[in-house]
Amino acid sequence: MKIKKGDKIKITIGKNKGKTGVVEKVYKNSNKVLVTGMNMYKRHVKKNEKMPQGGIVEIPRPMDVSKLNLVCPKCGKITRIGFKIEKNKKIRICRKCDSKI
Repeated sequence: MKIKKGDKIKITIGKNKGKTGVVEKVYKNSNKVLVTGMNMYKRHVKKNEKMPQGGIVEIPRPMDVSKLNLVCPKCGKITRIGFKIEKNKKIRICRKCDSKI
């Protein structure tokens, strides 16, 4: 997967279209990413030890990688990710400004 934890991304499709966020967790097998504060859903919770009142809680859900674009840390534009091999290491690069990510 080309997107990793800590990357700054911009959402291109869905209810949060146009918003930016930081990747919190990556789910490789299902090709999904958890972004802080995005894709929030409401869940009804029964009374329990953690929540003695119960009620409605907002939780973030993972979203598909195809709905996201990476924001380059150098040029600040949304970009696709390319790869280069330097000294037997695979390095991610920005397709617009050719800088390391």
